Amino acid sequence: MDFKIKKTKGLYLYRQMLVPRIIEEQMLLFLRKGKISKWFSGIGQEAISVGVTEALNSDDIILPMHRNLGVFTSRNVDLEKLFSQLMNKKGGFTKGRDRSFHFGELKYNIVGMISHLAAMLPVANGFAYGFQLDNKKRVAVAFVGDGATSEGDFHEALNHAAVWNLPVLFIIENNGYGLSTPVEQQYKCKDLIDKAKGYGILGNIVDGNNIEDVFKSTQLAVKHIQKGNGPFLIEAKTFRIRGHEEASGTKYVSKELIDYWAKKDPILQLENYLLKENWINQKNIDDLKKSLLSEIQPILDRVSLKSKDSSTAEIELNDVYADSFYQIKKPSKNSDTKRYIDAIQEGLYQKMESDQDVVIYGQDIAEYGGVFKITKGFLEQFGPKRVKNTPIIESGLIGMGLGLSLNGKKPIIEIQFSDFVTCGFNQIVNNLAKTHYRWGEAVNVTIRMPYGGGMGAGPYHSQCPESWFYHVPGLKIVAPSFPEDAKGLIIAAIDEPNPVLFFEHKGLYRGSKGSVPVNQYHTEIGKAKIVNTGDDLTIVCYGLAVHWALEAAEKLVKENIHIEVIDLRTLLPWDKETVKQSVEKTGRLLVIHEDNITGGIGAEITAWVGEYCFEYLDAPVSRLGSLDIPIPANEIIEREIFWPKNKIIPKIENIIKY
Repeated sequence: MDFKIKKTKGLYLYRQMLVPRIIEEQMLLFLRKGKISKWFSGIGQEAISVGVTEALNSDDIILPMHRNLGVFTSRNVDLEKLFSQLMNKKGGFTKGRDRSFHFGELKYNIVGMISHLAAMLPVANGFAYGFQLDNKKRVAVAFVGDGATSEGDFHEALNHAAVWNLPVLFIIENNGYGLSTPVEQQYKCKDLIDKAKGYGILGNIVDGNNIEDVFKSTQLAVKHIQKGNGPFLIEAKTFRIRGHEEASGTKYVSKELIDYWAKKDPILQLENYLLKENWINQKNIDDLKKSLLSEIQPILDRVSLKSKDSSTAEIELNDVYADSFYQIKKPSKNSDTKRYIDAIQEGLYQKMESDQDVVIYGQDIAEYGGVFKITKGFLEQFGPKRVKNTPIIESGLIGMGLGLSLNGKKPIIEIQFSDFVTCGFNQIVNNLAKTHYRWGEAVNVTIRMPYGGGMGAGPYHSQCPESWFYHVPGLKIVAPSFPEDAKGLIIAAIDEPNPVLFFEHKGLYRGSKGSVPVNQYHTEIGKAKIVNTGDDLTIVCYGLAVHWALEAAEKLVKENIHIEVIDLRTLLPWDKETVKQSVEKTGRLLVIHEDNITGGIGAEITAWVGEYCFEYLDAPVSRLGSLDIPIPANEIIEREIFWPKNKIIPKIENIIKY
């Protein structure tokens, strides 16, 4: 292989590749000794991670994969902390909560992967969009393997980056296999770089085993991006000479093929060139390897001797959420009568007006103002940088929210209908929800979702998906029932340093009016509200069900039955203390929600009350929810058979009689 590299650069890059190689060789020994549980080898692929990283500026953000140890060593990551991470020790970046390179460290401008491969590409777009907003020349660089190019996030990220002209460089590390599946079973095109044409962006194939080729191609790509030309795609051709991970082996690969690529080892090729040019000799090589090993080995040994520290349930639970450090703003005495939809709009408007870090994006939210017109006029007021239409990419836009948040922004994402959030499920439950617990960064992302039925819209525009996320630690779930809380909670959600799913009931948009303070204020997340007092039975509910409960309570007063109605407002974490105090007083509990009965939020609340408030109960805890069928489009069937509304009063009367 021919090189045209200068001596100083050649020697430097040679050293930089040796570092991850030596570390890997030691980690393989540790694996055999049982000191680590898994290892995903990047041996033979060092030229890609090192070449790309060394071609970047230190403030460029890198989102590497599991074979990119060279990214971390080239960024001079603290080795003791890194080795602790690789050995699942408390001193690692994730305190032993995640393995290998599943972590980020913004100090080094590195954000590591999750196991869902292409999921980090939209996150790179979020960083890139943040750079655009701040008019910075920084670039986001995201690695992806050949196998992951088949995933939806790959398409969504590249298409989105192209449409928005984002400063992001995508690196396909094509090593021939997705676990055991060869590339010819992954794609039909001749080369993966051919995909760039479909997105209207430029791309380039590089020899992934030639560090000079990787380095120079990356430099050229970055210059292209920095000139405002949009994203760039590089396909680095290489080969995975070891297994997907060490336990999987390489039986499905011929020995001839492995031998062929072993001769193309990037370190060996550069080493031979340096020897040929008489820039080093064998003694220099041996001394350098010995010197690097003497630096690395003591740190490895020291970390390996440390025990895997235990923890406590309290410590682990306290790290699920970032501390909500914002100061609660109280509502003013001055107020106006507003509809639920107008209250949300005003809250969004006031936050965008007062905080330049707040951005809002989603499908049809700009010129059109959103399907429900909540963002009407926002484009004219706040401009196209902060109010943007996206392609139809639920996963892509949610993942982008994480990147924006890690870049110091406060993204508000509008999902057109909550039913569509399923397409972004992975980003919510595996990226947004787990980031703080894993490596300590706050995730300030608000996802707005119109939900609920009553409009004859059928099973794909009427669902109540809040319970789908109720089981996920790290999320906060909000569902206001009245205009005042709708405004206060949307402002609180935007200021909240944790991901908030903000459910807005479509039936309340124009069907609920109330007094709304004119100032910018917070309704505290996690606090329920007693909206009707009584002594005979407690109803816990949220959203449209609160209005059902209040209607029933008003009717039952005539029967001398006095109902206490609690509006949860926040579904996760829910206000256990307010519910407990009410149940202690009334001795009876009914939980009502519009969602299907089985597996709904009512199941958790009734279970908790049955366990912790049993001594105060005068009747079994009960719940009401919608029928366990998809939501019918026929409005009569929806309201009379599917909904539980007509069953509320008979249910209460039976509980009272118990």
